[in-house]
Amino acid sequence: MSNKFANASGYDIRQAIRAGEITGNTSGMGSGLVQANLVILPEKYAADFLRFCQFNPKPCPLIAMSDEPGNPIISVAGKDVDIRTDIPQYRLFQHGELQQQVSDISSVWRDDLVVFLLGCSFSFEEPLISDGIEVRNISENVNVPMYDTNIACRPAGIFRGNMVVSMRPMLAADAIRAIQICSRFPQVHGAPVHLGDPSLIGISELSAPNYGDAVTIKPNELPVFWACGVTPQAAINNAKPDFSITHSPGCMLVTDIANSKLSIL
Repeated sequence: MSNKFANASGYDIRQAIRAGEITGNTSGMGSGLVQANLVILPEKYAADFLRFCQFNPKPCPLIAMSDEPGNPIISVAGKDVDIRTDIPQYRLFQHGELQQQVSDISSVWRDDLVVFLLGCSFSFEEPLISDGIEVRNISENVNVPMYDTNIACRPAGIFRGNMVVSMRPMLAADAIRAIQICSRFPQVHGAPVHLGDPSLIGISELSAPNYGDAVTIKPNELPVFWACGVTPQAAINNAKPDFSITHSPGCMLVTDIANSKLSIL
């Protein structure tokens, strides 16, 4: 699936999602385009969540948000972006508990909902590949492995919790180069937060990710960990707002924004 849409426009990918042609993870799609994590909350929680993003820019790099509550059209993200239909899978929560996973949220849309779009690590995978670094989840055509950690986020209002990280195995030389490359992209998680021994950040078993799929780790490779946009889901679980919506891990909004626009160099 990802190969077919590797060089597709953001608009075409979103149309395919609306048509039900794309139903899973979007890694490797839309070459050169920013992909975004999603959080939707009632307006009464929006100020606290905005501060949580500002306090924790590594896992929660804010790219865009609603112009006003209740507006599902996020024009800054691209042509005809309707947040109710343009992500392959959504997760619906009540009081922090997952209720269901759906492919369309039009039927539950409300006039008080505020949309937050957060940077995604899929955006820095392209420059890594361009530099000759293998990205294992793409080469194995699976969702990136993601793990809960013991790294505490700075709380804001009702939102608190530990960071979730994504992992890509690399040789040491490639890991060093990845740090250099990803440091140019702070709006899509930036440089890794850890490499090497996963137990130091509270991960006991790399072969059993909390989200996504396990990937092969070859001899002499190090696990390299980046802050991940699934972190807000952990914060939502702790805050237990009466209603919230997120993307399903790996199922992103593919925008029309060029990755190059987010580079600081």
